[in-house]
Amino acid sequence: MWDYSEKVMEFFKNPKNVGEVENPDGVGEIGNIVCGDALKLTLRINKKTEIIEDAKFQTFGCASAIASSSVLTEMIKGMTVEAASKVTNKDIADFLGGLPEEKMHCSVMGMEALEKAIANYRGAPVVKEIVGEEKIICKCFSVTDKKIIRSIKENNLRTVEEITNYTKAGGGCGKCKPEIEALLKEFLEKEGTKKKTPPKKKTEKKLTNLERISLIQDTIEREIRPQLKADGGNLEVIDIDRNKVYIKFLGTCLGCPATGVTLKTLVESKLKEFVDDNIEVEEVAG
Repeated sequence: MWDYSEKVMEFFKNPKNVGEVENPDGVGEIGNIVCGDALKLTLRINKKTEIIEDAKFQTFGCASAIASSSVLTEMIKGMTVEAASKVTNKDIADFLGGLPEEKMHCSVMGMEALEKAIANYRGAPVVKEIVGEEKIICKCFSVTDKKIIRSIKENNLRTVEEITNYTKAGGGCGKCKPEIEALLKEFLEKEGTKKKTPPKKKTEKKLTNLERISLIQDTIEREIRPQLKADGGNLEVIDIDRNKVYIKFLGTCLGCPATGVTLKTLVESKLKEFVDDNIEVEEVAG
C-alpha cells in the first residue's frame, strides 16, 4: 500500500472537474492507455483576459494520477494562461502534500498535459529548451531522451531509480537502464563543466530590525510584486515580526486556489533567497 497523504486520498476519492469542457479552447493529451497512464486536459479560456475559466480532465491511471489531474484543474482555474504555464510537477506534488517517489511521474504527466493544452490554445508547438536528439530510450513506455533529460534537469535527479520514478523509463523490462545511466552521466558531466555565475545572495551581516524590514520591502517591490502584477494580482504586507512576514493577497490572487503555491514558491522563496533562510510567510485572511 502506498503511503498517500490525506490530500491525495481526498482528491482520489472525490475528484473534482472530471469530464471534458465543451468546445474547449485548449486541449492537452499525454500518455497511452497501452503504457498504463493517459490524461486528457481541456480548458476554457477567456480570450480577452486569458484567464482560465474552466478546466476538466479525463484520466486512466492510479490514485496518484487521478489526484494529480484533479488538483491541477483546481490550481489553474482562475489563473492567467501565462501564470499556468509556470506550474511545475513539483507545484502539483506540493499542493497534494507530497507523492510517493515511485508515483512522481503522475505529477509530471499533469504538467506535460497542461503544457500541451496551452500550446494548443496558442496554436504553437510545445517549446522545450533541452539538449539531446528525439530518440525513444524506453520502448516499454515510449519515453524519449528529451523527457529523461528534462526530468533530470528540473527535478535534480541523480540516480536511475529516481528517473524511473519520475518518467517510468526503465520500469518495464529494464533493458534501457544502461542507456538511462549513460544519459544521466553525460548530463551531470556537462553540468559540472559549466561556469556558473554566483547568484545575487542575501547580505551576510547581522541586520537590525529596521534594515531587515527595509530589505524585505525592497525584495517584495523588486522580485515579487512585478510577477504578481503581471497576472493581475498583488499583495499587501500586514505585519513583520522578526522572521515572520504576514501578507494579504489582492487582485486575481485573492481567493485563487493556487495562492498556497504562490506563497511558498514565489513570496517565501524570494525572501529566503534575498533576506534570510529562516523567514516564514503566512497569509492573513480577510
